[in-house]
Amino acid sequence: MTDAHITSAPSPRDGYDFRGTGIVIAGGTSGVGLSTARYFADCGAAKQVIVGRSEARGKDAVTALAASNPECDVLFVAADINEVGAADDVVRQAKEHLGDVDVLVNSTVAQYQPTLLHNIAPKKLMDILVQQALGPVLMSRAVVDVMRERGRGSIVTIASDAAKVPTPGETGIGAAMAAIVTFSQTLAVEAKRYGVRVNVLTPSLIVNTGSYDRAMSAEFSKKIFDKIVSQAQLGLTEPEDLANAILFLASPLSRLITGQVISVNGGISVV
Repeated sequence: MTDAHITSAPSPRDGYDFRGTGIVIAGGTSGVGLSTARYFADCGAAKQVIVGRSEARGKDAVTALAASNPECDVLFVAADINEVGAADDVVRQAKEHLGDVDVLVNSTVAQYQPTLLHNIAPKKLMDILVQQALGPVLMSRAVVDVMRERGRGSIVTIASDAAKVPTPGETGIGAAMAAIVTFSQTLAVEAKRYGVRVNVLTPSLIVNTGSYDRAMSAEFSKKIFDKIVSQAQLGLTEPEDLANAILFLASPLSRLITGQVISVNGGISVV
């Protein structure tokens, strides 16, 4: 027997009290990032910074968060964090808005469909690796000094089960995700002495997201993922499932957890 999806935020009464916590969400204008921002707001995070490339989507996200949490003061920063210097500028603006950065969530997603390697041009393969992996690396690098100086902080990055499970069509995507995972685990080892925790969540398919729509819009990738979907016997992952896991990893409830790579995939795999 399985439980129904839990689509409401954890309660501050349960240890998820983020009042006075400075939250930065890279990729916070839609999908997992936006759901996470809403859950943080529900748990008292009155000040947040969300980062994205699109001014229009950023404005819509701020409006949506204000509608559900009128007391929440959200700053949208338009930036391409794959560009050198952009992440440092984001963190500078975040410190001005928040005072301090306590939590960084990396929830950025590149716009690529699963494709067999022989159908990927070398230049595009380079783009896949850089556009998917570099943003979380640069954001983590920019924020770790801030957290290290204060002696605490939590970094949670969304990668993918492609980092763990070889899947046809995901040579480039899997390589980028594996880079994120190894980078994060190595950073966890370096940063633990300063009280900074670093963890990774690896979903497979997440419904109600642009990534899901892209995966199911092409004949090849739909064929692959239709098989994968049949293995999600606990149900397909929703953005709120990731948001719940992120809040746990950002909270004091997970104070001894670092360097972990946790699949949130409804049972698709147990790696």
